[in-house]
Amino acid sequence: MTESEIIQFVTGLPGTVVFTPGPDSEAPEVAWGDTFIWYAPDGEIPKRQQPFATIVTKDYPGSDTASQLDRPGIFRLNIAVGRAAFERLIGYPPASHAEHHADFDYTVIDRILPNPVYATAAWISLLNPGEQARSLLTDAHARAVARHR
Repeated sequence: MTESEIIQFVTGLPGTVVFTPGPDSEAPEVAWGDTFIWYAPDGEIPKRQQPFATIVTKDYPGSDTASQLDRPGIFRLNIAVGRAAFERLIGYPPASHAEHHADFDYTVIDRILPNPVYATAAWISLLNPGEQARSLLTDAHARAVARHR
């Protein structure tokens, strides 16, 4: 899936708000071009709620370079899946990620990986994901809906 296909897909999920900041936004410059996806049935970007998914298009020097997103054509889809799904998908609980961080090649395309920065918060990631991203995003959306209630 391309970034545009992912955005189009999540936009079709009820109550989803998608924001890709740029120079005309109040977002910090480092976030420009990345995409943030929330469940927000009122249509407003939540001020105190984390998105349930993001698309990151570049390295964040000093904090997030493991995926080598500065390679041409590479982006990373990040999804908040929750502790149970994280353990099912990755094989260990999110709280244990520090022990396993070095076991992963975070540059691999279209493989479910723990998020290199936010794994302990039960986030997974996929570089240039395939069709499996649809079901992962649908599940994350359903989880966000349930948490909103």
